[in-house]
Amino acid sequence: MVRAAIAGLGWWGKHLVRRMQDSRKLEIVTALETSNAQAAFAAEHGLRLTTDWDDVLSDPGIDAVILCTPHSMHTRQVLAAAAAGKHVFCEKPLALTRADAECSIEACRAANVLLGIGHERRFEPAAIELRRMVREGVLGTIMHVEANFSHDKLAAVPEGDWRASPVDAPAAGMTAMGIHLTDLYLDLFGPITEVYAQTAQRVSKRPNGDVVSAHFRFASGATGYLNAILVTPLYIGMIVFGSDAWVEIRNHTHPDTPGMTTLTYQHRNGHREIIEFPWEDAVRRNLEAFADTIEAGTEYPFTDAQKMGNIAVLEAICQSAIKNILVRVENIEIRPRPIAVSA
Repeated sequence: MVRAAIAGLGWWGKHLVRRMQDSRKLEIVTALETSNAQAAFAAEHGLRLTTDWDDVLSDPGIDAVILCTPHSMHTRQVLAAAAAGKHVFCEKPLALTRADAECSIEACRAANVLLGIGHERRFEPAAIELRRMVREGVLGTIMHVEANFSHDKLAAVPEGDWRASPVDAPAAGMTAMGIHLTDLYLDLFGPITEVYAQTAQRVSKRPNGDVVSAHFRFASGATGYLNAILVTPLYIGMIVFGSDAWVEIRNHTHPDTPGMTTLTYQHRNGHREIIEFPWEDAVRRNLEAFADTIEAGTEYPFTDAQKMGNIAVLEAICQSAIKNILVRVENIEIRPRPIAVSA
C-alpha cells in the first residue's frame, strides 16, 4: 500500500480523495493546504491536515505526494518532493515550459522516484480499444485525427482565480482540457513536429480566453486538430481517419461522472460496428497504476519522453497563439530508466 499526501483540496483535489477512499493500492492519509479552511473536509475523509510543506516532506510515513496545485508551482514542488525521496504524482500539466518539465523529470530520475502524471483519459475503456486498433493496424495508415474536449465546469471561475490566469493557465482551455488530448495524441500517434494555434475570447472576461484551437503535423506525416472551449455544454469526442477505416469516440459524460462512451467503427467495405463502453473510474486506475509501479515495479504507461513531449507541445501552442505563427517542436529523446521496486 502506497501512503500519499495530497497538496491542494480544490475541486480536483477533493475529487481524487473521494475516488481513492477505499483503494487497496494507494491511501491518501494527509492533506496539505494553505489554511485550515478545508479542515471539515479533511476530517470527514480521515485525513491529517497540515499547512506545513516541510511537515509532509519529512514524514517517513508518506511515500508519495500528489500535487493538485496551481500550475506554476509544480516544478519547484516536484523538485522538493524528489529531494525528500518521495514519489510524485503531478496533476496536469506537469510544467508550463519544456525546460521546467525536463528539470522535474531529471530530478525524479536522479532521486530514483517515480513521476506520475494526471492524464486519466488514457485509462478510459474506449481509449484502450482505440489504442489496440491503431497499434494493430486495424485502421490502415493513420491519415488525420480530430478531437474536442469542451465543457462549462470552469465557466464561472472568477477573473482573479489562477485557472483564469494567462500565467498559470495560458491558451484558454489548453491546460484544463486540451493537454489531455495532446497526451492521447502522443501515445496513439507518436511525436508532434509542428503546431499552429489560435485562441479567442468570445463571451467570458477571462484574460486567458475561452477558446483554443490547434493544428498539428506528426512525425509520421499524419495531421491533427484539437479544440477546447471553456463556456459551452459538455462535448467530448475524437475521430481518427485511417486509409481503411475511421473510428469515432463520444463520451456522454465528463470523466469525473459515470456515463456511457460510444465507439463507432466504419470500414471502407461498408461494415459498421457500434460499441458502448460502461464507465470505469479512469482517475482511480491512473493512480493505482502509479502505485503498482512503485510497489511492484510494473511498467508505468507514461514515458519520460511523452511527459516532456507533451509540455513541449503545450509551449509551442502558447507561442503560436501569441505570435500567430507555425512553431516547430524539437525531437525529444530520453533513455528509459527503471524505478526500483519498494522493499
